[in-house]
Amino acid sequence: MKRQTPLTPFARLFTVVLLLGLLLAVASCSRDSREAQLKDYLLRLSRPLDLQLPEFEKTTSAAPPRAASLLVELETGSLDGLDFLRLRGCALQTTIAKRNSSLGRVAPPSQRLLLELAFLRETPACIEKLSREEQHELAQLLLENYELKKTQLPQLIFNATLASPEFRDFWRSTEPLEHYPESTSSEPVAALENIPADAGRWLSGDYRAQEERFESALFQISQGDGGELLRALEQQGRYLLEADRITESRRSSGGLCGQGLEPKAAPIVRNVVTKYFAGGIQLWSAQLNTRYHALLPPIQTLVQLTLGVLPESYAAWVEQRDRALAEHLSAPLTHVRAMQGLLGSCYSEFAPA
Repeated sequence: MKRQTPLTPFARLFTVVLLLGLLLAVASCSRDSREAQLKDYLLRLSRPLDLQLPEFEKTTSAAPPRAASLLVELETGSLDGLDFLRLRGCALQTTIAKRNSSLGRVAPPSQRLLLELAFLRETPACIEKLSREEQHELAQLLLENYELKKTQLPQLIFNATLASPEFRDFWRSTEPLEHYPESTSSEPVAALENIPADAGRWLSGDYRAQEERFESALFQISQGDGGELLRALEQQGRYLLEADRITESRRSSGGLCGQGLEPKAAPIVRNVVTKYFAGGIQLWSAQLNTRYHALLPPIQTLVQLTLGVLPESYAAWVEQRDRALAEHLSAPLTHVRAMQGLLGSCYSEFAPA
């Protein structure tokens, strides 16, 4: 057995650097694999058509407004100075004590919502008790605040949900798209479905709430993939739009084939579209579409429930976001139609239905 010559310090350093470079290259390829697939398709499509691949800038969607800037200021009412001891015998006494405590005054919006829901649950029974005891002034004070909190409920829900840091984190893209959306979890979907369902009950007068479930749902939403979904759809839409643009000149002149002639480019383009678009990109498109229809409907329901109290900045962002999502979702179908226009004169399977 031959004795191996030990590596010199320089050789060891060179080996380490080389390995690190390879690992970084592999990681880079993994992170960009979805984009690489789209770029490859675009390049393969442009070559046989003898069309120049255009340079285009990447675009990024605007993040929602900062959570702190979205909070809707609420009238405090006349309970802050109320001596909770005057409510002896009411379950409401404990809730008022929590609201008026130093911690209650600085409670985050989610906790503030839960406290106000407890107030709405417990106040009617306390008003009835006070009225029986002929404490009419105190009963009237509680009634006035009860009516105020009912009108403030949409703002309280908005502050605790759509305006929260958790929902902002949901729209923040932090993960690579290599295995997206295959690697996503069902937990954010369940959380997103629970919150609008609860909000709908609260707004209809059923003020029951499970504090642990609500806070857990907010946490799961913060771990969700709204940002990755938006970025993936934007990436797909951007490249497919470019694919449509580079073939526009050939489509506008009547497609590839005419008068029974099949140019050399036709079977190549046919193979590229069949193999790399229908057999690759379109499969990813279907997954993105499925994820979109899992995540967005409950968010849109929550927006509708709080529509009357949305700040202008948030309403404008929602409109921009939904318009961009609709455009990017339609990109695969638009591309199918573009390829039908290009290849329909050559092959029957590409002829428009």
